[in-house]
This record gives sequence, C-alpha cells and structure tokens, in this order.
Amino acid sequence: MPISEFLTPEHLLVDLAAPSKQSVLEALSTKAAAWSGVDANVIFTALNNREQLGSTGMGQGIAIPHATVDGLARPMGLLARLARPVDFDAIDEGKVDIVFVLLIPASDRAAGLKLLSTAARILRSEETRTLIRAVPDAGALYEAIAAAYCAQSPG
Repeated sequence: MPISEFLTPEHLLVDLAAPSKQSVLEALSTKAAAWSGVDANVIFTALNNREQLGSTGMGQGIAIPHATVDGLARPMGLLARLARPVDFDAIDEGKVDIVFVLLIPASDRAAGLKLLSTAARILRSEETRTLIRAVPDAGALYEAIAAAYCAQSPG
C-alpha cells in the first residue's frame, strides 16, 4: 500500500504540546476525526481501550497507539513529534516524544497489521528517529518518513 493512502503531510504534527498520554491521545483523536469523518470520541475510546490492554510505548521514545475503528473507510496514520516527552508507560520506562497513531478499519485488519509491523520497523531505526527529532517542519518530516517507508515496503 503506498504511504499516501494512509499518511499525508497534513497528518503530521511537529511539536505537539500535550502534557500527558491521555492528552496526546485526545489531541490526535480530534485531528483524526477531522480528517476521517469518524467521531473523535469513537477514535479516542478505541485507542484508550487498546492502551488498557498494555502500553503501545515500545521504548526509545516511541509509541505506536493503534486500534480498529468502526466506520473508518481505510487505514489512517498520524505522526506527532511532541514538544516535550510524556510518560507513556513504555516498556523501557522512558518518556515518549514520537507518537505514530494507526487507525485500522474493522473490515481491513490484515492490511492494518502489515502497516503496524512496517511502522514499528521504521521507528526502530535510530537514523529515522534522529531525523524525526531534527526536521524543522511537517513537510521535511513527511519526506523522511516516506523515504523510510518506501525502503521498508516498496509500492
């Protein structure tokens, strides 16, 4: 699946100010609702329910909150670089400053799992994390992520 089918430059937030895990999820749910047409409360509830099963903080400052969302037409990603790291109950107990939200339609879970796996591989790369933390704006961030995605999952 081409990256443009689930992530666009408009879905990237640089220096998002959010003081807690919950406020990060709320802010990203609101953004996702505006772009997807699905109610923000439905998205937040899906993400929050997934977090209740276990944190999606994978360590090294990265979290990948993900959930299946009823009413979503296609997979959707949002990437946020936080203004300040927040506690996300990550596996390494470190704070998180890069959050990639993946929302998956109930009708296409297989594609969503592939995207989740690819996102995790991309964000495990120290080079990619360094780029995300250094780029000046959403346009440069999109270029960095798109290049990393194409290298991991051509087409």
